[in-house]
Amino acid sequence: MRAVKSRISTAGLSLCSAALAGQLLAASPALAQQDRAPSAAEEACTAGSGAYQWQLEKKLGLKEDGVQTTEDCVAIRKLQQRLGIEPADGKADLKTYRLLLVDEVRKNPNAQGRCPVREYRVTCVDLNRQILWVQTGKKVVFAPVPIRSGKDGYETRLGWHKIYLKRERHFSTIYNNAPMPHSQFFNGGQAFHGTESDLFKSGSHGCVNMYANDAKRLYELLKVGDRVYVWGTKPGTGKRDGGVLPDDVLIAQGFGSDGITEDPAVDEPLTAHDIAEAVRE
Repeated sequence: MRAVKSRISTAGLSLCSAALAGQLLAASPALAQQDRAPSAAEEACTAGSGAYQWQLEKKLGLKEDGVQTTEDCVAIRKLQQRLGIEPADGKADLKTYRLLLVDEVRKNPNAQGRCPVREYRVTCVDLNRQILWVQTGKKVVFAPVPIRSGKDGYETRLGWHKIYLKRERHFSTIYNNAPMPHSQFFNGGQAFHGTESDLFKSGSHGCVNMYANDAKRLYELLKVGDRVYVWGTKPGTGKRDGGVLPDDVLIAQGFGSDGITEDPAVDEPLTAHDIAEAVRE
């Protein structure tokens, strides 16, 4: 009888201990995290810190310390999977950050009011965020897509332009016969066109590069004579005319105030020089 009472007492103590341990873990998330075995998803997410670690930590509401943790890795990988980024490895790289910016502004890309609102179609090229969209009035008729604009010394020209030549299949005669599918020229040799190269590396020679599929869709939408408005400064650039512009000038350019405030007033016919310059690109 005494042995039975002892076993009952021991069982009661065990139950009390388990209950107390549960209360302690519930009251202390840190202890609970230490006690919990990592899931298969967490074990598989092993990417280290990326160049855009701080930025993505802030965007995703994670601890902002610039150091990749398992929690960071899993959250970034889920974001990459949602955006269709491959590989979805949890690395905080430039591509992930840039495509997140595109996704964030998809519903209202002109919230900052930088692109002029007109009753006709305007292609808006935001060099600051490296994003392009098309709007008619306030209605977005071509959702934002990522772009790659001109690097230092080859900056994409700011201000108002218009599409004056379209070539579905074009090859550059001055850049090693590089393919420029679905080219739409808007200023001299500068054009919208598709590319199969890394869209998030370096910069173009002044053209506005896009994913090939995006360039094709834009080509099918725009017509000769459609307006284009370009503003801002590509991140990591800022040198023009052989020198670095002061901050006040760069800020002015960022607000589209580079000496052009209105559309071209007249529609002049293309000259032979215009066409020759575009084709020579």
